[in-house]
Amino acid sequence: MKFITALFLTAFLAFAVGTYGILPWWSFVVTSFLVSVAIHQRAVKAFLAGFLGLFILWVSLATMKDVANEHILSSKVAQILPLGGSFVVLILLTGVLGGLVSGLAALTGSFFRQSK
Repeated sequence: MKFITALFLTAFLAFAVGTYGILPWWSFVVTSFLVSVAIHQRAVKAFLAGFLGLFILWVSLATMKDVANEHILSSKVAQILPLGGSFVVLILLTGVLGGLVSGLAALTGSFFRQSK
């Protein structure tokens, strides 16, 4: 139950912080760290909750934005990058990168709590 709570809380707080336009794009790192400190879990579960929370959030947000402009921009960016022009791979890569950053922040929070 703590895993599901941490996952949803990570996604919700990252969305809330991201909606506030004055903060930098990486401000979700702070929320992932704080969720991991507040909800004590093993390091692996903390990493997975942080990773999956932001992965699901960023993939869904990127997909909504991409569908709205009929995959025009993402297809062109995917052609510039070595992705073979696949907008799906670009969206998944976006989710993986955000998930890794959030997961590492959550892992750091878990280790920080254990050190106390």
